[in-house]
Amino acid sequence: MMLMPLAVLSAWAQNNDYNMVIELKNGTTVTLGANDVENLTFNGGSLSVSGNTIEDIYAQIEELRDMIGKLQENAEPSVRTFNINGVIFKMIKVKGGTFQMGASEELATNADQKPAHSVTLSDFYIAETEVTQELYKAVMDSKYDAYSTPWNSTLGIGDDYPAYMQSWGSGYFLSALNELTGLSFRLPTEAEWEFAARGGNESGNYRFAGGDYLWDLGWYRENCQVDWPYEYATEYGYHLVKDKYPNELGLYDMSGNVPEWCSDWYGPYGSSAQTNPTGPSNGSERVLRGGDFTSTEDECTVFYRGKSDPSSAIGGLRLVLSTNF
Repeated sequence: MMLMPLAVLSAWAQNNDYNMVIELKNGTTVTLGANDVENLTFNGGSLSVSGNTIEDIYAQIEELRDMIGKLQENAEPSVRTFNINGVIFKMIKVKGGTFQMGASEELATNADQKPAHSVTLSDFYIAETEVTQELYKAVMDSKYDAYSTPWNSTLGIGDDYPAYMQSWGSGYFLSALNELTGLSFRLPTEAEWEFAARGGNESGNYRFAGGDYLWDLGWYRENCQVDWPYEYATEYGYHLVKDKYPNELGLYDMSGNVPEWCSDWYGPYGSSAQTNPTGPSNGSERVLRGGDFTSTEDECTVFYRGKSDPSSAIGGLRLVLSTNF
């Protein structure tokens, strides 16, 4: 739980009495006189403030600051770092909020992006990048003596490349990671993915994750030279994570490079407001978001919806954790 910050506005002498006015961020004020004893309670912590001299009151202010600092130390961090057998990855906190999911009539490129509708989400953590090949191997090595990977030098191979060509079931990777950490990592819901890609509560309302100029934000058809003669297409294939600019939350590659699986079954949108939606209860295809290096600009927008049979090995993985883990 986040602490409500305090701002000490003034302390002055009047008729030998010293007063302190404290204003909370929500506008509430508390006035402390020389003979007053006020109990200020914040998230279970309390402090009595009183004094007959200005020195007494300032001493109480320092004590109040100490209390604030201790409470802030216990506040939920905005970034959590994990170490899996020497491989470091970060989870970024996305503070919950309400947003318009989908596309307007003016922006929509496919009918399934409509109608735009109100969605409210709780806080969650999402990975800074897609699961890398290095992280994938670190997790799988801890669980299995032998396993195969589909990566190759033509499409991109190396520690900092995304673990591409994964099916929705992710080849036991998630279950192995959760057994290793004792936590419950999962795929994002489609709503969580779109909210995070848009920048959460910091959103600049861009078409792509982080801006309106895709060349600087992600790898897609044009800057990967997909339409060039093959012998000249030096950028063809998947690319290293964090090789382009991040979005407002510090998340990389949510537009382009590798499509990312979501937990939802694919289905049409409704028009009613929703809270923490998880998609249809059944279906034949799972949602893929973000586009890949062969995608057009339209297919890399934050509202474009891809889909595929969950057994298809065509996607990448971006981890999510609920905040109550």
